[in-house]
Amino acid sequence: MDSFVNSDRLLVWFLAFRDFLQTYITTEANLLQLPAIFITLFCAWLAARLAEPLLLRVARNTAVDEYQEQFYVQNIVPLSLPALWTAALWSATAVAREFGWPSHLVSVAVDLASAWLLIRFASALIPNATISRIIAIIAWIIAALHVVGLLTPTIVLLQKISFTLGNSRLSLLTVVEVLLTLGVLLWAAGIAGRFAERRLAAVASLTSTAKVLFGKLATIVLIGLAFFLALAPAGIDLTALAVFTGAVGVGIGFGLQRTVSNLFAGIVLLLDRSIKPGDILEVGGTFGWVASLGARYVEVETRDGTQFLIPNEDIITHQVFNWTHQNDNVRLKIRVRVAYDSDVRQALALMREAAGRPARVLKTPVPNPLVIGCGENGLDLELRFWIADVRNGIHNVSSDVFLEILDLFREHGIKIPLPQRDLYLQSLPDAGEQVDFTAERRRAEIQPAVIAVDIDPATVRQAAEKRREY
Repeated sequence: MDSFVNSDRLLVWFLAFRDFLQTYITTEANLLQLPAIFITLFCAWLAARLAEPLLLRVARNTAVDEYQEQFYVQNIVPLSLPALWTAALWSATAVAREFGWPSHLVSVAVDLASAWLLIRFASALIPNATISRIIAIIAWIIAALHVVGLLTPTIVLLQKISFTLGNSRLSLLTVVEVLLTLGVLLWAAGIAGRFAERRLAAVASLTSTAKVLFGKLATIVLIGLAFFLALAPAGIDLTALAVFTGAVGVGIGFGLQRTVSNLFAGIVLLLDRSIKPGDILEVGGTFGWVASLGARYVEVETRDGTQFLIPNEDIITHQVFNWTHQNDNVRLKIRVRVAYDSDVRQALALMREAAGRPARVLKTPVPNPLVIGCGENGLDLELRFWIADVRNGIHNVSSDVFLEILDLFREHGIKIPLPQRDLYLQSLPDAGEQVDFTAERRRAEIQPAVIAVDIDPATVRQAAEKRREY
């Protein structure tokens, strides 16, 4: 079979296109109308630039909220250019008809400008900017082909260009129709998915994780249904496509193992309800609350405004501290060391009193001070108390309680011991030698890790001789 595109056919197309230009485009009447089209476009552009500050001020004054103001500024104000150009072209057409001048090319420009205005206004109602722009471009191309009378020849040409996919033969027109249908259905699926998520969010009997899971499942089902509805009417063999996509899926699966793992880990997190939005987590030293649960990661926001994206697989496989898994009650601990000669019972009572002063500390369970053990320089005490608002922070309330303990200890003479070391001499130098043991003791105390030091008498005498020589 000869190829659809060959040299003879290309020559025929070129000659037909040349004849079309000579007959319909480059005629004397059309060349006389072109200045009117470009002059009106320039005047409309200049008028739109001059009117833009006034339109922006009107948009800001009439908008009831920030969202409406943004809609006016991004979608309504830019319509001034096609609106002014359409009005100018209408005026030019009216003048041409009044004087009997040719105006068919200007009429075509009026139709194109009007289509531009209507399509731009309709596409502004679509919230997604990218989809809105794509739909506007495609719709305007179709309208332009219809206005100039090339829509039917273009459709015939697209039907002639075809290729084979499996057992089916598809034309380029079918591919274009499938893509347009798929785009519209995906847009509708996105709207339906957001509507389903809002409806699920209003169901009080569902947990937050169940709402997120069902919302994502609804979106996935709607997107899959959109692909099926777009491909099935086109006559595409879905069995062959399934085999092809399965082979491709296996190859992609090896390269995206972590991504797939994170996806299934996210489903597990949503099903077992171990983590939900608003929980306080501590993962690998990262402390914050769960802002959202995504398909691949959990967004954790810290108190300093930093967002951490933790993969779902890490949440499943690593140790995670969920401070609010069952409830918001958390027990905190503060350790304090007091001197051995202090009144320990009084110190414990003062610690209990200090825990009762901050408003965030719960009265029930009662704060419990304990003696933990004996340290190197004093007794180790620990205060345990509960709070019910861990989302407001734990280090700040611990600091408040610790400051209250220090104030009460100062008021009642409870001493916090300082680090100290003892020096033991196992032998002394001869009686005739004068050694400054105070300096030796100070030198030994500089090294806090040394508890007992063995001093050789000969070393001490050499040190004393060096000092005398100095």
